[in-house]
Order: sequence, then structure tokens, then C-alpha cells
Amino acid sequence: MRNKAERHRVIREIVSREEISTQKELVERLRALGFEVTQATVSRDIAELRLARVSLGKGRHKYTLPAADMAEDVYEELKRQFALFVKDVDRGGNILVLKTAEGHASGIAYLLDRLKRDEIVGTLAGEDTILVVARSQEGAEALEEEFAELLLAGKR
Repeated sequence: MRNKAERHRVIREIVSREEISTQKELVERLRALGFEVTQATVSRDIAELRLARVSLGKGRHKYTLPAADMAEDVYEELKRQFALFVKDVDRGGNILVLKTAEGHASGIAYLLDRLKRDEIVGTLAGEDTILVVARSQEGAEALEEEFAELLLAGKR
């Protein structure tokens, strides 16, 4: 049986070379290469690899590898993703909730994690919702303002 590390390596290769738009397509590609996987396994792999589902326009999407490693690049990519996919920002105490277009929460949460900001304790992403835990209520308020600005900038 092929191991998880090898499967992750192959997923990175597939996603970097091909237009894979659904988990089902990725499952089929992996099976064709001899991996015995289920959609649940591939879903976990996508989350662990922090793959982002990006729009290609005209209703088409594809999975991509995390885009940026440098802080400036990460922030620029975050601004771009906010403009395209974030719908709402809300806060309760030191917790923020970001609503995104379906399928885009994990990619945006990955970018938030990559910022390595002291005021962000961590993120948790679902299909269309990101939970951002701030270190303090004051930190959450500052993040809420910043995220609201990004959201407004994307609407202009």
C-alpha cells in the first residue's frame, strides 16, 4: 500500500500540472495512478495540504497549491482572495467569523495562518466559514476592522 506522504507528493504534482476542479476528479486521478482512496481521504488531504480552490472564470474552478511564502506575497494574495470570495465578517468577543463562497474557506484560512500574526491564535475552516480566534478582544476588534477594509476594497 502506498503511504500518505507519497500520496501528498502525487497530489501536489497533479494539482500543479492539471485542472482538477472537484474532489471526485482528484479521487479518479489518484485511483488511475494506483492509490486506493476514498473521497473522505482526499478531502482530508486537501485540508492538510491547504489546497485552495480558485476561480478560473465562467463558473470554472481548480485546486491550486498554496500560493505564497513571503509575508508580502501572502498579504497580497489574501487581499485578492478577500475581493473574490469573502462575503461577510462578524465578531463576537475575541472570535471572528468569515463567510466565504462555498469551497474557499480553507484556502483563505491557510493564508491567514501564513501571515503568522501574533494576534491570531489560530483558524478553523469549514466549507464556507472560517473561525478566527484572536488572542484578545482588542486584537479581534483590530482584525475585524482590517478584514472589513479588505472586504470593502474588494467591492470597489
